[in-house]
Amino acid sequence: MNNDFPRILSLLRKERHISQKEAAAALGVAQALLSHYEKGKRECGLDFLVRAADYYNVSTDYLLGRSPMSTGSIIVESEIPDAEAHEKARFGADISLTLSKKLLTNSIEVIYSLLSRVSNSRLSMCVTNMLNFTVYKVFRIVYRTNARNSETMFEINDEIACRAAQAGTEINEGMAAAAIKESEQNAPEISTVLIETEYPKQAPALLSLIKSSETQLKKMM
Repeated sequence: MNNDFPRILSLLRKERHISQKEAAAALGVAQALLSHYEKGKRECGLDFLVRAADYYNVSTDYLLGRSPMSTGSIIVESEIPDAEAHEKARFGADISLTLSKKLLTNSIEVIYSLLSRVSNSRLSMCVTNMLNFTVYKVFRIVYRTNARNSETMFEINDEIACRAAQAGTEINEGMAAAAIKESEQNAPEISTVLIETEYPKQAPALLSLIKSSETQLKKMM
């Protein structure tokens, strides 16, 4: 059917803590056949697609990976909350920049909300450092768009700074991996259901960012 369907079909079952045997019985198929569907070894028919959508209470577009939202809705710029009232005035008529900024700001809002629930200062510091280094590198790229911009704004040479920032990101990523082990007992169970339920305004941004990022990464592989 497509590459997204098996992954999403399996994800929906696992997020709801339903065994494969239970799901197969409810969907009217053999467990072995459901296993093949979830692994992408067999393609299902339209009747199963509809039954699965009804069973998990999601849209067929979501099951097929056509929408990042379980309702099947597409992301609309006007529906994503602005961080500031004068957002459009700041970016003018470039809607793509406005949308991109909303995707990032709303996604980060969800990330920091989840971090506060994890309550691990070491992990929070690592995540913050990783984001800071990324913003720093990106700003220096934008800064270079005009050759008249003076490099004296920065204390560190451009090439060295970007390499050091990348190294800093990787170091903090490693430290974050170690910090994660300290939070396994208290960390919230994150799922698409939780994101859509507890962050209804920000969910379209984060889920769309995940989908678009993975689409680009797959093209690079």
